[in-house]
Amino acid sequence: MLANKELLLKKISQEIEKLDKVSKAKVVGRVTEVRDGIVKLEGLNNVSMMEMLEFEEGKIGIALNLEEDTVGAIILDDFKKIRQGSEVKGMGKILEVGVGEGFIGRVIDPLGRAQDGRGEIKATKKYPVEKIAPGVISRQSVNTPLQTGIKAIDAMIPIGRGQRELIIGDRQTGKTAIAIDAIVNQKETHDKKSKVKSQKSKTLSSKRVKPVYCIYVSIGQRKAKVAQLVDKLASLGAMEYTTVVVAGASDPAALSYLAPYSACAQAEYLADKGNDVLIVYDDLSKHAQAYRQISLLLRRPSGREAYPGDVFYLHSRLLERACKLSDKFGGGSITALPIIETQAGDVSAYIPTNVISITDGQIYLEGDLFYQGVRPALNVGLSVSRVGSAAQEKGMKKVSGQLRLDLAQYRELASFAQFASDLDATTRQQIERGKRVTEILKQNQYSPYQVWKQVVIIYVATNGYIDDLEIQKVKDFEEKFFAFLGAKHKKLILSLEEKKELTEELEGELIKVVKEFKKNW
Repeated sequence: MLANKELLLKKISQEIEKLDKVSKAKVVGRVTEVRDGIVKLEGLNNVSMMEMLEFEEGKIGIALNLEEDTVGAIILDDFKKIRQGSEVKGMGKILEVGVGEGFIGRVIDPLGRAQDGRGEIKATKKYPVEKIAPGVISRQSVNTPLQTGIKAIDAMIPIGRGQRELIIGDRQTGKTAIAIDAIVNQKETHDKKSKVKSQKSKTLSSKRVKPVYCIYVSIGQRKAKVAQLVDKLASLGAMEYTTVVVAGASDPAALSYLAPYSACAQAEYLADKGNDVLIVYDDLSKHAQAYRQISLLLRRPSGREAYPGDVFYLHSRLLERACKLSDKFGGGSITALPIIETQAGDVSAYIPTNVISITDGQIYLEGDLFYQGVRPALNVGLSVSRVGSAAQEKGMKKVSGQLRLDLAQYRELASFAQFASDLDATTRQQIERGKRVTEILKQNQYSPYQVWKQVVIIYVATNGYIDDLEIQKVKDFEEKFFAFLGAKHKKLILSLEEKKELTEELEGELIKVVKEFKKNW
C-alpha cells in the first residue's frame, strides 16, 4: 500500500515538472505585420506586458499591446530586416538594462550599449527598466540642498536632493544651459570629497561633502549637438561623474520612449548604494511625441492633441521614482530636472500642465527676458519651488527673502513707470535698486558660483551697497570685489564656507570689508 502511494506521488511530481518545463519554455509566435518600428504578432498567448521578444533576425522587441488574438510590439533596433512570417520568441522576462559604476563617465544608448567608441561596458547587474516608485515609508523629507551654482535659482527657487523641479520655456531660452550648469556645479561636491579623504578634515561632515553623480538623458536631439555637449563636459572635468544616455533624432521612436526609463534604472542603482544622483530629462516634450507616435501606430485611441489617454501616467510613473530614501534604506536620493518646451509661452498646453502637476515646482524661462539680455531668463513670478527652501542653507535663506521682494517690486513698478512722467523718490529708488539686483543676477554659462559667493553678493546688492553705482559698472564691481576678498580677507571666506550662515558677527565684518573696498575702488 505504501509502495503504491510512493509511486503515485512520484508520477504526480514528474507531471508537475513536465508542466513547469512547458510553462517555462519560450513562447513562439509569428510576425503578421511590420510598419515603422511596430510589429503585429500572433501565437504569443502567454506573453506579458513589457516582456522582451526575440526575433529570428536577432533583433529585440517589447510587447506593448496585448489584444485578444494579436500582440503589438515595438522594435528596439533597425526594424527593416524583420519580415512578415518571421518567428518570434517570448524571452520570459521583463525588459531590463545593465547597470553599474562602469557606466559613469560614458555615453550609452537606452539599452546600455557604448556610444563613445571606448569599448563595451561590463554591467555589475541588471535592473528592470520599469519599476514601482519607492513608497512613503521608505522615503524621508527633502533636507539637503542641491546647489546649481546659479545665483537666481539657488536664492529664489532652491532645489533639494530628492526633489523634482521642472525647467520650462520656449525653445532657445536656455533650458538645457541651466541643467548643464547644475551638472558642472556638482564637481565641487566631488572635489570636496577627495579633499576630505586626503586631509582627513573634521571641519566638513560626510553629509556636507556627499558627492552627486549626474545622468543626462538626451531625447530626440541631433547627435552632433550631444557630442559637442559631451566634449564641453569633459573639458570642464564633469564627465568624471556623469553618464550620458542618448536616443538621437535619427533613432527609432522606441529608443526615445525607453531612454528616460533606462536612465532612471542607472540612477536607481547608484541611489540604492546610498549615493545622491541628479538626472536631467532633456526633454519630455519629445518623449511624449515619441510615445504618441508609437501609440498611434499601435492603433491606440487618441485623445487631446492626439496623445493617448495614458500620457499622464507615462510621465508620472517616471518622475515618481525621484525621491530621497530614508537612512534605513541607504539614504540615497534621485533629483530629477525634467525639461519641457512650450510653444509661444503657452504653459496651459496638455503636456506642460501634466508635468507641472507632477513636479514639485518649476523654473519658468521667458523669451522676452532672454532677448533683453537677462540670462538666465528667469520669470520670478511664475517660477516656484515647493520643497527646496526646507533644504536651503541658513545664510542663503537670510538674504533671499529680501531679494525676491526687491525683484517683484521692481518688475511691477518698471511696467507702471513706463506710463508715468514723474516718480516720487521712493519709487525711483526701488526701480534703481531693482535694475542693479537684476544686473547682479545675470550669469554666464559654465561659471557656477560657490554658496558663500552667492550669499555675499546678494547681501551687498539687497542692502543698497551698489545703489550709487552706474549699471555698466556693477559687473566690474562684482569681479573686483571677489578678487579683493580672495587677496585680503581669506579668513572671512573660510568662516562663511564653514558656518554656512551669515551671523551678526560675520555680517558686521562683511559690511566693514564692503566699505573698505568701496573707498579704494
